[in-house]
Amino acid sequence: METTALKKAITVETNVNAPLESVWKHWTTPESIVKWNNASEDWHTPYAENDLYAGGKFLSRMEARDGSMGFDFSGIYNEVKTKERLIYTIDDGRKVEVLFENDGSGTKVIETFEAEVIHPIEMQRGGWQSILNNFKKHVEANQ
Repeated sequence: METTALKKAITVETNVNAPLESVWKHWTTPESIVKWNNASEDWHTPYAENDLYAGGKFLSRMEARDGSMGFDFSGIYNEVKTKERLIYTIDDGRKVEVLFENDGSGTKVIETFEAEVIHPIEMQRGGWQSILNNFKKHVEANQ
């Protein structure tokens, strides 16, 4: 992933004990996204949409379970290579690349994103890794 000199790229990854086809399906279908897309139990994603093609829009509504806050995580796909790679631009202009690799015993998911400037790097890495960990748990329980 190319990143500008001012933006730091952060990478998180996990190995999912599931076939690539299952991992891809859970990553890309709104019915599945709403079940795993949260960094902690006090947050959830009540709504998601995903137009999975270059130029297509995605949106995940992320909210605190107590209703105290929420935001839309959304953007446009720059590239979609089925079961291989997604590249997208978040509405704030940051780029994200997600790679899916069959590693023989499962699927490796590698997500690289441009950091934002408000929160510390480690906080951002931790939040994105927590979501990825929830994804792994969900897929492994729902193959």
